[in-house]
Amino acid sequence: MNNYVLLILAFIGGVFLAMQGGLNAQLGVLLKNPLLASLIAFSSSTLFSFVFVLINYKSLPTIMQIKEVPIYLWFTGGFFSVLGISLYYYTIPKLGISTMISIGLCGQLIFAVIAGNYGWLNLPLEPITLKKTIGMSSMILGIVLINIK
Repeated sequence: MNNYVLLILAFIGGVFLAMQGGLNAQLGVLLKNPLLASLIAFSSSTLFSFVFVLINYKSLPTIMQIKEVPIYLWFTGGFFSVLGISLYYYTIPKLGISTMISIGLCGQLIFAVIAGNYGWLNLPLEPITLKKTIGMSSMILGIVLINIK
């Protein structure tokens, strides 16, 4: 797939994440429980994922493939998803969506650069360069400017 198409898809994915954060934060406020909003969001996400898997069904993993997956990978991604998304739903009504998303994105970027530098999570090594350091510094400055009242 063309790299420009991938960049556009990544941008659209970011828009969708901001939209779901705002919508589900409203749900959490109306229900007076951001964790319940997370449960509802993940339940509906499970339903939609199931439908998309059925539509795109090619083949199921083999027993050998399933056995090769470390036990922690079956649960830790979901655990961190629930924590991260619930924190979004809790903080968006208190901070505002632009503040929450910009601060959240800053945390994601800083973690991603550090994790890439050390190859954490079995990801490819992406050393911290001067360009990355300047980019991160620029983003942090931008976040400060976005959030100055």
